[in-house]
Amino acid sequence: MANHKSAKKRIRANNSKRLANRYFSRTMRNALKDIRLTPEKTAATEKLPKVTSLIDKLVKRGIIHKNKAANLKSGLAVKINKL
Repeated sequence: MANHKSAKKRIRANNSKRLANRYFSRTMRNALKDIRLTPEKTAATEKLPKVTSLIDKLVKRGIIHKNKAANLKSGLAVKINKL
């Protein structure tokens, strides 16, 4: 158990950041799943900018790596172009 004031604060801060990161990661995964399961090309192309923006925000916050974001966006573009 933490004995110092700063260590107790770190525990609180880490917990709240962990919950926020889980929320943003889950939101991203749901958005990716939604766009991947979209059968029509027009609907998928309408959703693409929103999902891309969401992924870029997660990179800016440091939740996911920029290369992972690039791979996700590239894969979505390939999938939409195949429709």
